[in-house]
Amino acid sequence: MGRIISTVNMKGGVGKTTLTVNLATCLAKNHEKRVLVLDLDSQISATLSLMSPHDFARMRKKRKTLTYLLDSIIQPNPYNKLNIYDIICPSICNIQGLELLPGDIELYDEYIVSEMLHKQAMEQEETNFDKVWNHFERILIQKILEPIRDDYDFIIMDCAPGYNLLTRSGIAASDFYLLPARPEPLSIVGMQLLERRISKLKESHQDQQDINIRLLGVVFILSGGGLLSRYYQQVMKRVKEDFEPQNLFQNAIPMDVNVAKAVDMFMPVVVGMPSSSGAKAFAKLTEEFLAKLS
Repeated sequence: MGRIISTVNMKGGVGKTTLTVNLATCLAKNHEKRVLVLDLDSQISATLSLMSPHDFARMRKKRKTLTYLLDSIIQPNPYNKLNIYDIICPSICNIQGLELLPGDIELYDEYIVSEMLHKQAMEQEETNFDKVWNHFERILIQKILEPIRDDYDFIIMDCAPGYNLLTRSGIAASDFYLLPARPEPLSIVGMQLLERRISKLKESHQDQQDINIRLLGVVFILSGGGLLSRYYQQVMKRVKEDFEPQNLFQNAIPMDVNVAKAVDMFMPVVVGMPSSSGAKAFAKLTEEFLAKLS
């Protein structure tokens, strides 16, 4: 059974998508793993890091995005003909084993979800609406991935910052989560907030199916100034006080302009500029990732 991993931080701009797409690419390209990237963020950064806007527009016109699968659960339609196999894009960046389930700029309507769940609660004569919502939250992403989970070694989900329905459902469906961070105070706040949110999520589902997600590790995506400055060392010291050593990746990603350039080329840096310092760092990080799971 494939392992499901969420890449998540409550704060945006911490390198979440960069980590997701480059780790997934290294797993497929360097280690011959079968990997699916699932874009749960309406900013579709992971999608546009793996395919051009033109290709995305073509997929969206055919309704071949995550939205179609969400609609099939939220508003079932007997005339729907597509399934998840029709929507997944194979051999992304011409890499065998690297596949993408594209996201969308409009994923779901929260009002329609609430209306659907309220109707469901009335039919079941369930007065505790939180219980109905929690159950839906627990199964939404799980239900989408269930038919294909065994087809992959890893399913890596790029979760939106903040704490919306899809982020919570993605976390609930995952075996592990990766916590990307920059050595900056606001990034640390996002890390601490996420830890509290996950604890609360587990607590709210205790009377149903347990959520067994575990932290695989904190990955530092470095920003300007470098680790040698006193400022960054102070921030790193705080992180090391908050997390056990085994929950911190030893390999960090250095500041490298080539990572940003690769995004403009709509491909991971490990494909576009494999000799760059950023690409080499992701290759080492991927080896550490596999060692942690062995």
